[in-house]
Amino acid sequence: MKYRLLGMIAMGVLAAACTVGPDYRKPAVPAPAAYKEAAPTQAASPEFWKQARPKDEAARGRWWEIFGDPVLNALEEQVTVSNQTIAQAEAQYRGARAAVRQIRANLFPTVTAAALASRSSGVTNSASAQPGEAPPAVKAYQLPLDLSWELDVFGRIRRSVEAGIAGAQAGAADLEAVRLAMHAELAVDYFTLRGLDAQKRILDSSVVADLEALRITTNRHDQGIASGVDVAQAQTVLETIRAQAMDLGVARAQSEHALAILTGKPPADFTLGADVTRIVPPEMPAGIPSELLERRPDVAGAERHAAAANAQIGVARAAYFPVLTLSASGGYQASTLADFFSLPNRFWSLGAALAETLFDAGKRRAISDEAWAAYDAAVAVYRQNVLTAFQEVEDNLAALRILAEEAGQQDKAVVAAEHALELARNRYQAGITSYLEVVIAQNAALSNERTAADISTRRLTAGVNLVKALGGGWSVSELPYTRNN
Repeated sequence: MKYRLLGMIAMGVLAAACTVGPDYRKPAVPAPAAYKEAAPTQAASPEFWKQARPKDEAARGRWWEIFGDPVLNALEEQVTVSNQTIAQAEAQYRGARAAVRQIRANLFPTVTAAALASRSSGVTNSASAQPGEAPPAVKAYQLPLDLSWELDVFGRIRRSVEAGIAGAQAGAADLEAVRLAMHAELAVDYFTLRGLDAQKRILDSSVVADLEALRITTNRHDQGIASGVDVAQAQTVLETIRAQAMDLGVARAQSEHALAILTGKPPADFTLGADVTRIVPPEMPAGIPSELLERRPDVAGAERHAAAANAQIGVARAAYFPVLTLSASGGYQASTLADFFSLPNRFWSLGAALAETLFDAGKRRAISDEAWAAYDAAVAVYRQNVLTAFQEVEDNLAALRILAEEAGQQDKAVVAAEHALELARNRYQAGITSYLEVVIAQNAALSNERTAADISTRRLTAGVNLVKALGGGWSVSELPYTRNN
């Protein structure tokens, strides 16, 4: 009967309950109609941006496959499994989900049980003792069951749950942002290493040509046709190119070590052989700017942090209202175990408590002001993240467009420099000019070839950075929980 009465009271109170504090509305942010730096061919999204279907063979988000490099694909899969930064973010997300369950548990009653047994002797039972005798010992047994329930009349707990869910969603978005950053970092390091391999191939080819040039110059010197200066210049060029080729080893080793760490391995256990296969930068989509707000996990995370901060305003606001707590207890108590569960030994109690803070010297007002300030800060962070996202997309669109034009122009420069080098060598062998002209033409040709290789690497890394800026094919619909949970 008492528990039925307790339930009726709770249902009546909850029916009239309300949730104080502002309801969340997504902050407004500016979104242009189109990207300033996008080429007409980049407006539409190609096939690799499509949402995955249940029978898709490739999991959603494997954007690195658009580069068509099997070695890169294998390394990226290792990042997903073994990267420790991702493991840390994933553990933090699991902690956020556990925190939601912890907060939600406050919506339900807390029930505790205990079993007590005692034996005592003293003045309280001395009346039954004979003169000169010690008071007899008294035994007591008790089995209480206690229930306590704070009714969420003004929505303090519900707002806390709302904040927890938004926080967990932000944790999921943060996890995806870390994954995207780690995959992108590996791709950039990989293409940087392959660019160094291309530079090394160019220098090694130059060393072979310089060895032949030194041999020819030495023969001409031995025949009395060339001077010792020509031999010295040819020797200087050869040794300089060899030194430059060796110097690339430092940067390549560092890139290889970075790849090892990203794949969760110590550098000593990781080796990546040289490969000079040219990778053609794929066509990159830009899409519609407004879609960026749904595709960037860091932007989604910032928006969810703003939602959590908004819910905390309601938590702070609820502190102005009283707290209603229902309590009930019942059980059995007796001095002997034989009749412990008999009806006369049963006890119970039912009560309610209403507590309200009458004076706190402005503490609640300060907490509320702090919650509003935290919300305003979270909104500012969200809006700044949106602006930064647009900037990163525009930067990399511009980089890809300009570098593509520069690559075409640089190819022409390479052809012209090689032709000039051929003419200089022919003029030297004909005795028309000194070896200095060959050295100048050689340096120009080598510089242009290395510049062309560097532009190719920059185009690939700009492509990776654009994919990262666009969210890597991720969508805010992948966040766990529903907005109304």
